[in-house]
Amino acid sequence: MPVVEDDSPSKHVRLFGSHQFFRLWIAQLISATGDWIGFFAIAALAAQIANRSPGAAISVVMAARVAPGFFLAPIIGVLVDRWDRKKVMIISDLSRAAVFFLLPFVNSVFMLVIASLILEVFTLLWSPAKEASVPNIVPADHLTTANSLSLVAAYGTIPIAGAVAFGLDVANDALAGVSWLGPLQFAKDFGETQALAFYFDGLTFLTTAVIVSTLTLPRVDRDLQEEGHLDKLGFTQAWYELKEGWQFIFVNPVVRAVIIGMATGLIGGAMLIPLGPIFATELVNNADAYPLFITAMGLGVAAGVISLSAWQHKVPKARVFLMSVLGAGLSLFLAVSMSSFWLAALFVLVLGLCAGSVYVLGFTLLHESTDDELRGRIFSTLFTLVRLCVLLALFVGPLLSTLTHTVSRAVFSDHPYRVSELDGDPIPYFSVLGVEILVPGVRIALWLAAVIIVAAGYVASKSMQIGIREGVLRRPKGKPTTESALASGEKTGPSGASDSEADR
Repeated sequence: MPVVEDDSPSKHVRLFGSHQFFRLWIAQLISATGDWIGFFAIAALAAQIANRSPGAAISVVMAARVAPGFFLAPIIGVLVDRWDRKKVMIISDLSRAAVFFLLPFVNSVFMLVIASLILEVFTLLWSPAKEASVPNIVPADHLTTANSLSLVAAYGTIPIAGAVAFGLDVANDALAGVSWLGPLQFAKDFGETQALAFYFDGLTFLTTAVIVSTLTLPRVDRDLQEEGHLDKLGFTQAWYELKEGWQFIFVNPVVRAVIIGMATGLIGGAMLIPLGPIFATELVNNADAYPLFITAMGLGVAAGVISLSAWQHKVPKARVFLMSVLGAGLSLFLAVSMSSFWLAALFVLVLGLCAGSVYVLGFTLLHESTDDELRGRIFSTLFTLVRLCVLLALFVGPLLSTLTHTVSRAVFSDHPYRVSELDGDPIPYFSVLGVEILVPGVRIALWLAAVIIVAAGYVASKSMQIGIREGVLRRPKGKPTTESALASGEKTGPSGASDSEADR
């Protein structure tokens, strides 16, 4: 798919690759800020509505934000590959804006669950549509920087969202005293958040829709459908295209390696979320160290993103991606082996450095290795597997910690122990060269998490080696996709390449 080049070079074009992507990035920045504010605002509203069991209400509402991905993401990927992606993003933004404008009037957990389901469905449409569009508006040599900037927009907005939420809270208190604004619910108690936060979120999505409407994105699918090259979507055709996406993942060794490295590796990495606070308390003897670990990881991610952006033309993407996955596992193993805060924080920083590199290079390799007509399905599958693996880690992590703690106490029953500051349980330890090594369940569980990441990196490396041998990483520049070849009248082989290219 040719990159749209209709703008003259400027400073931000040299950084972002094109005016088109610069506008899309601004839209993502605004949307992500609203997403984070909305995420915490909805949780606060759930707790306020169900004041007798706030924890259960929050769990149900958050489950409603996760569940659609497991059931709808595959077919959504098929739809995104067929529909006009620009319209998909605009309609998704307008729909999410409407939901947020209505949330101040919700007064039951059931209605909040319905609202969360709707929000998630349109988020599932927006995300793969955006990712599938990036290679069409960014030159190939800017994809690494583009994905670095996307990571900044997605997660760098968390502190911005916190500051904005505080300002909205103050402004809402002022508006609550204006009597004629009463119907807008500014005086209603929403717990930790206020009505103005929901209205602000709605405005962010309206703004994003306006920005996306100014983009010039190719509409290949519609043209092909009008010309008869693309069958109408029925159940049989949808199932065929769904299988086509999964087959591409299994057949293409580069895509397979990236998804294994990113998704499976997260089973180990995400265990830090529930087990991090326990590790900080039991092994570093400082419950307040956990936020500092998160800060160290954030600094590492930032360093990785900046480094890749600076040296993107000199970095062998596949090799550095694999090294980063393996490095993430090794640094996690070393971090949880430390009992000193500073040493543990140092390795957590390295973990962040590797994690940021995995994200940026993984997305770049997917963009480069996937044809345009398959990108929606590939990214939708990736997002689904990532969610599944994260949820699995959040669920299995605490259970694994409890189980391994019981095993540790049984295995090291004749060893000396210390009393846990968290729950008073005995923590056995042994000495190596005069150094005491505590072996609580949380440390063993995180060691196993590190092993999972390293194993994912090893399997991914084997798959990537196949891709290198087969030349998948060296596709000719300007190679037409299956649909673009059809549109131009070329015959395509089973790999999607034209016959003339397949013979090269």
